[in-house]
Parts: sequence; C-alpha cells; structure tokens
Amino acid sequence: MSPIISFLFSLAVTIKLALAACLFLVLASTIVLPLTYYYFKYTFKSEKLKRGDQLSVGIFHPYANAGGGGEKVLWVALRALLEKYPQAIFYIYTGDIEFSPLEIKRKVKNSLNVEINSDRVKFVYLTKRKWVEACMYPIFTLLGQILGSVYLSLEAISKVNPDIFIDTTGFTFSLPLFKFLGGCKTGCYVHYPIITKDMLRRVQSRRSMYNNRNFIVKSSTLTYTKLIYYHFIAWLYDLAGNCSDATIVNSTFTLENLQILWNTPMSLVYPPCEVEHLKKIQRNPEKPTKIRILSLAQFRPEKDHPLQLQALYELREIVPDNVFDNVTLVLCGGCRNQGDSERIKDLQDLSKHLSLENNVEFRVNIPYSELLDEFSKAYIGIHTMLDEHFGISVVEQMAAGLIMAAHKSGGPLLDIIETSEGSRLGFLANTADEFAHILKWIIEAREVEIVDIREKARASCERFSVKKFEDDFLRAIEPIFK
Repeated sequence: MSPIISFLFSLAVTIKLALAACLFLVLASTIVLPLTYYYFKYTFKSEKLKRGDQLSVGIFHPYANAGGGGEKVLWVALRALLEKYPQAIFYIYTGDIEFSPLEIKRKVKNSLNVEINSDRVKFVYLTKRKWVEACMYPIFTLLGQILGSVYLSLEAISKVNPDIFIDTTGFTFSLPLFKFLGGCKTGCYVHYPIITKDMLRRVQSRRSMYNNRNFIVKSSTLTYTKLIYYHFIAWLYDLAGNCSDATIVNSTFTLENLQILWNTPMSLVYPPCEVEHLKKIQRNPEKPTKIRILSLAQFRPEKDHPLQLQALYELREIVPDNVFDNVTLVLCGGCRNQGDSERIKDLQDLSKHLSLENNVEFRVNIPYSELLDEFSKAYIGIHTMLDEHFGISVVEQMAAGLIMAAHKSGGPLLDIIETSEGSRLGFLANTADEFAHILKWIIEAREVEIVDIREKARASCERFSVKKFEDDFLRAIEPIFK
C-alpha cells in the first residue's frame, strides 16, 4: 500500500471516529442527559409523595457531631425550628455513621449546651462523606471537594427528598440538586465563602499559606494558573449560590465577600453565642497570681495554633522569668479525625521544641461543664485565625470576662472587638510579636483598666445572644416555609 493511500485511509478512520464522538456528544446532551434528569426527578418526586402531606425539612450537615461553632448554629437553629413548626419532621443528613442518634444528641448537650429531645428529628446517615475532605485531593482541592459534595448530595437526596432543604455547612453545591432534581425550596446559612477577594489577592501577591503552597508561590506560571482556576471556581460558586431561595450569612466579612460573588438578597444573622450564663461567672477584680490564657478553637489548620505558641515564646523574651513561670496557655478544642490528632501531636512537639511544655496545656474534646471551669479560671483569651468568618468563641470568652486578644481580620475586626480608646472591648493583632506585647500589657495593666474593658466587653455581647439568633434566623428563613 502506497504512503498516500495509507495516509488517506488513516485520515478517513480519524474523521469517522471524530464524527462518532460528535454524534455521541449530541445524543448525550439531547437525549441521554435529559432522560437521566427526568428519570431522577420523577423518582425523587415519587419518593416524596409516598411520605404523605407532613412537611419535611432536610438539613445538610455532614459533620453534625463535630462540636464546633458551625454545629452550634445547626442545633440551636433546629431547636428553634422544632418549636416554630410543630407540624414538620426534620431530617439531619450526617456522615457520622459511627455514632447513634442518642450519642450525637448526648454530645450536643454536653459539648454545646443544646438539648434536642424531639422524636420529629430523624438522622439520615451518609457513607460517602470522605469525598468532601481535603485530604482526598492533593491537587485541585477545591474542585475535588465541590465534586465530592455533589456526590454526597446525590446520596442524601436518594435517601430522603424533603419539601424544604437547608444547607448549614457551606456545601453550596448541594443546593442545585435539591432545587432542580428534588423540587425543594432551598435555603442556606453560610459561615465562610469558599472564595474571597483576600484569597485571590494572596495568590496574586504570591504569599505562602496553608492553602497556597510554596511550589506554587515560586512559579509565576502556576500562580497565574491558580488565579484562573480560582476565578472558574468563583463562577461555579455564583451559579450554585443563586439556587438558594433564602440566603443567610453569619458575619459582615461573609456578607461583604458573598455580595461580590452572588447576585442574590442576603440576611445577616450572627451565630448564637452563650452569653447569659457566661456573664454570670464571677470575676475577682484582683489580678490572679497564675495567669491562664485560654484558646478555644477546633484543631484545624486555619485556626493557626502555632501562632499562639510563637506568641508565648515571644512573651517569654519580654517579661521577667518569675512572671512567665506563672503563665499557662490552655488549648481547648474539638478533635474531629486523624488529621486533627496529628496536628495536636505536632503542636505538642512544637511546644517542646520551643521549651514551652511547662507553660502549655492541651484540653481536647472536653465536656461543656469542664469548659465552663476553664472559662472561670482563665484571665486572658486568645484567637489567632486569619479571616475568621465570625468567632463564636471570641464572643463567649468576652462574655465570660476574659480580656480578648484576636487576629486583626474577619469577624473579630469587623463585628466583635472595638479597639478605640474609651470604647475598648479587647485587642487585635497580626503577628506573634504583636500578640506577645498585647499579652504583656494585659498582664501588667492596672486592675481598674482591666475591669473597664471587661465590663464594656460583657455588655457588648448581648447583640450575639442565643435568643437574638433564634429570632433573626426564624425571620430570615420564614419565606421558604410559607
């Protein structure tokens, strides 16, 4: 066979394959996908009709047993909804398959001080939760988690398709499935936007962080590629967010960022903070001999616990030894999984490396009764997360009478801590050195100065109470219950 004939034969085969691929895509987009869509829509509608006329509400919270601030929102909101809508049955979608409903409710009571006893609360256990965890995607983590959340949502809707669907974790890409396949009214409570203008700015300025690794920072090509990738994710995020019929955000920080990304009305509802009984904790006006600095945050990378240890290390350099010997940093927080356990071990190793092991305590997954005891014994509170979306623990420590030092960003900066003289509610800092000098000032401050800050901070916490959250949340979510 001559070369020309051979070439023409290969070309003909290639054209046939290309035409076959085009035909397949046309058939898929015009026949297969629509048929699949209507099949699932009919299936989910039929499943809903079988349950009868009782109003059903699905709440998507794959980590319902984690015991953090997001879970506080879930359970306080559920308690308010149970009282407001006695005719409704509530389904909690959770991936905590190793815990029974009784065990979850017991932890909610012990860790979050929220009691849920109603038999109208049902748990829908999801087995595909691992696909939303960052560790599953060493590259393109955000996109992987988005696809994972869609996969997890498919499992959820295939088990129970409710009349009303509410996402309380930030898995916004669950909304289109429940809205278009399930025919649900949809709502969401957003704790933290997955993309922010500050994230884009940090990538563009090539700043290394836990979510912007060194090898990307060092390459202009990879940095540019990541910017394109982030803008693509932002576009998808906008499409998904507009599938919400009632959007609620938890802070000014989240509101400002989502208003840039989503073209949809939003309600600002601050998270519920335990302030009433914490404000009743008696504080001795005299400075204690032993200074306990309380850190209250889950052991997640973004909480930046190493910065607290570095601040304590810097503090040792600027106060007398006899003062520092009486200072203890108490790290209280929830441990969710193996990754968190490894982070705790790394923090313990870091404290030893900095020769701080005698000045640091770790209190992991302690019950609420023991946390109250820590509130009463502590003198100072510290919170170091950059761009903390709100900061429930910051408010609760202020309500308990602790003098607060928090990161100068996000919720603490925009919503919680006023730092102007005469109206000071606490302190804000960016670096370990700044935190150290704030801690030094608080330790050395006169009692009258401490009492003044404490009283003003406690008074300011009323705007973040559980009662205020319940009233504002019910008002904001009401449109999808009509």
